[in-house]
Amino acid sequence: MILELHVQPGASRTEFAGMHGERVKVRLAARAVDGKANEALIEFLAAHYKVRKSSVRIAAGLKSRRKRVVIDE
Repeated sequence: MILELHVQPGASRTEFAGMHGERVKVRLAARAVDGKANEALIEFLAAHYKVRKSSVRIAAGLKSRRKRVVIDE
């Protein structure tokens, strides 16, 4: 599965927040410091889709709000 996401770090809570243009918007409570937001995104998506964290990979946009995430099932 490939997800095209718009990520908003530093939100009050971690959640899906509808659409942002063509991308699914995800709010993250973690700040974008030292990769903490990327780690939180992987944990959140793994829990939501009930897969291991190792099955979730950020394929594009490591340092951007616009991310492509691949989930292997």
